[in-house]
Amino acid sequence: FWDFLILFFCLPVVIFNEITKKRLLGDVSCRIVPFMEVSSLGVTTFSLCALGIDRFHAATSPQASTRPIEQCQSIIAKLAVIWVGSMTLSVPEILLWQLAQDTSPVSGGVTEFCTMKPSSNLPESIYSLVLTYQNARMWWYFGCYFCLPILFTVSCQLVTRRIRGTEKKSECRATKHGQCESHLNCTIIALTIIYGLCTTPENVCNIVVAYMSPDMSKQTLDLLNLINQFFLFFKCSVTPVLLLCLCRPLGQAFMDCCCCCCEGCGPDTTSSEGSADSKLKTEMSSSIFFDKPRETPPPLLALGTPC
Repeated sequence: FWDFLILFFCLPVVIFNEITKKRLLGDVSCRIVPFMEVSSLGVTTFSLCALGIDRFHAATSPQASTRPIEQCQSIIAKLAVIWVGSMTLSVPEILLWQLAQDTSPVSGGVTEFCTMKPSSNLPESIYSLVLTYQNARMWWYFGCYFCLPILFTVSCQLVTRRIRGTEKKSECRATKHGQCESHLNCTIIALTIIYGLCTTPENVCNIVVAYMSPDMSKQTLDLLNLINQFFLFFKCSVTPVLLLCLCRPLGQAFMDCCCCCCEGCGPDTTSSEGSADSKLKTEMSSSIFFDKPRETPPPLLALGTPC
């Protein structure tokens, strides 16, 4: 959902600015777009850490195969902590950016752009905190939003594989639960690889700009910033598609929802039987969200009379 917000709100603003050299929504977009982009990094970072902890807990649980399905209230509480924490850590971005204007040397017209400069109207205590954040922003990006999720995920995966290596491999792979666990671990690894590949250029550019900024022109800095935003939009586009492809029940439910919206949800006996069969198959297949293995399907009872 957060990836959708980035594509729906931030992408049009960036494209409009590159085409017209005018900032859509003015100073508001200069503050909201960086805030949402940094919040997106935080949401992905802490979600990968939470998934890594869940995989480690599933591997170390004495009765992992019979672990009950997590309640919806617990999942919503975890998502709320991730979202609120990510947005709280991104609040300095709102105070750091502001709208600026310059005259284009080519066309001679006035161009608008966003500059990283705290407003002098801020209180002195807040202004000093924002300046401190600006000076430490590069290493904060690199440590929290790049090293933390990758190292955390790799560490959890190594520990999980070591714990599972002590078990009997034949029994673990022969069971449906073992196949589900392996599928879940592969999904998390794929999400981490996509995130790492898409955030590496931004961290490299930040380090290069921090040490070579006086020797670089404004056009070069703008190009690097545009490349960083492109990789962020690419990550937001690929991550949901990857999740829907790797998680078959979620992808099937998504396709059923799309078909229902396109064809209408009219009552039909044939479609009802088909949807019942598809629901049963979906429930029986391995899911990314559940650790509890599905048992053999119950027999379907015939409804109605022979007439």
